Amino acid sequence: MDRSAQGVLLAFLAYAAYAVSDASVKLLHGSISAYEAVFFGALLGAAALPFIRDPGEGLVGVFRARNRAMWFLRAATAFTGSLGSVTAFTHLSMAEAFSLLFLMPTFVTILSVLFLGEEVRWRRWGAVLLGFVGVLVVLRPGFRELNVGHLGAVVGGLSGAVTVVMLRALGRSETRLSLYGAGLIGPIVGAGLLMLPEFTLPTPMQWLWLLGYGLLMALANVMVMMASNRIQASLVAPAQYSQMIWAILFGYTIFGDGLDAMMGLGVAIIILSGVFTFMRERVRRPRGWRRAPPVHPQ
Repeated sequence: MDRSAQGVLLAFLAYAAYAVSDASVKLLHGSISAYEAVFFGALLGAAALPFIRDPGEGLVGVFRARNRAMWFLRAATAFTGSLGSVTAFTHLSMAEAFSLLFLMPTFVTILSVLFLGEEVRWRRWGAVLLGFVGVLVVLRPGFRELNVGHLGAVVGGLSGAVTVVMLRALGRSETRLSLYGAGLIGPIVGAGLLMLPEFTLPTPMQWLWLLGYGLLMALANVMVMMASNRIQASLVAPAQYSQMIWAILFGYTIFGDGLDAMMGLGVAIIILSGVFTFMRERVRRPRGWRRAPPVHPQ
């Protein structure tokens, strides 16, 4: 198997691992606080650190940053993104949660205009508009009740977009270990402090789902980086949408989720918008992009 085929296979395997990780969170059924789930998930995510660092680089490099403000912003958005996605998967069906988290490419386009001054032509604005139409079809405001899970999914997607735009602007100045480490420190510190008032020791079954959440997320991160070393990012990113297939499959077989015609239409529209946006974005990634960690909506 040549390197390109290996890269594509790794990308699809990585996003399958992400999907199982997300399903593990949902299997907790909110039995422990979202803060506790985020804390242990990030703590277990540290298992990927030895595979991310460059040869001869010590783990203390996690805390080294040339741009301190960017490091802290990366940590903060990792915390809000993780908390938002855990909340989304706790309260929504997997397909619905993913459809809203996949607004991340749309948010990236908007933030790139506002903060990077990028020129956006009508095709990319068309993709943005299409994404919001898809969200309206899924949510059907005024016709169904919305809950905190919907807010969590939007926060998760927006947090991921802030990270993408930040890395696009400043990512070449930092090491991959530092950027990935900030994505762990933020959830560990933020969720760790907030979980203390109501902390309860997880049961053996809860530990099983927490291990699945954190370790599979770490494995997926490593595989995405391995894929990015074999193929260009424009081929890695579209594989992310295979998660929706897993979401529908897991939702139907494990959680008994239904997918009505209107929600299916909205999901399809959002995926189409995201794929089109990624295709338009691929030529704008800076040379140093591969040093940046993968940004999963979670």
